Amino acid sequence: MCLCVEGVLPKQVDALIAQGAIALDIRDSEEHEKGHIEGSLNISRGKLEMIIEAKVENLETVILCYCNAVNRGALSANALKNMGYENAKYINGGLLGYRSFQK
Repeated sequence: MCLCVEGVLPKQVDALIAQGAIALDIRDSEEHEKGHIEGSLNISRGKLEMIIEAKVENLETVILCYCNAVNRGALSANALKNMGYENAKYINGGLLGYRSFQK
């Protein structure tokens, strides 16, 4: 298994979502409820492999994984790549990076 995933800059996120990308919050539901990227799908990291195929059927969909910072987002994007989601990426800086760009 290699970490062969691409990170996207926080300033790119809104445009990618407008083009059809899915923002995937892989934090726990409690964290998600405290704040998230508008319209994001929430699947916790521990349930990702079990649930993602029912939520995102098209393996070509651009999926932007994020957590609070980077680690879980990058690991989740890598797991999705290994499952065949060829456009799985992570948001550099996670939710914190995205929020700092929005200010």
